[in-house]
Amino acid sequence: MMPGETMSKQVAGAASPDPRSAGSGKAMMGNGAGASWAAVPEKKKLSVLIVDDDSTIRTIHTILVNRVGVEVEPKVAENGQVAVDLFRTGESFDLVLMDWEMPVMNGIEATRELRKMGVGAMIVGVTSHSMDTEKETFMAAGLDDCYGKPLSIKILKNILEKMKIDD
Repeated sequence: MMPGETMSKQVAGAASPDPRSAGSGKAMMGNGAGASWAAVPEKKKLSVLIVDDDSTIRTIHTILVNRVGVEVEPKVAENGQVAVDLFRTGESFDLVLMDWEMPVMNGIEATRELRKMGVGAMIVGVTSHSMDTEKETFMAAGLDDCYGKPLSIKILKNILEKMKIDD
């Protein structure tokens, strides 16, 4: 079963929610006889800004981020200027997924501006540029990492692991 998927049938011995435990982070463990209450780990919250001019890529990345088992507060921006403006208005994010080629302000300019503003969030470049020299140019703007797009769940888990976020 992939992260983020749910099972349609209860499995004997699996955790099952109980209305008496709503909001307690607990679930009944066992098959009924001798069942006990156990803490169920809650999802970690992570604020993510997805910056891409392609709405399909923004949607794919939003879905992927939600599938890795992290409670996400995603926000999207269609270009680098919108991303910079969000930070200027006081918003903050743990992770920024930044496209390179966008209208108004591209990912290189936006990353440079964010770093100049003192933004310490992890900024990961997500680009269709595949040559090492192109990725090096993007990295030099202040990225923490750079990947081809669209991201995969495996790559996203790798990014989260670098951030010390357990899924």
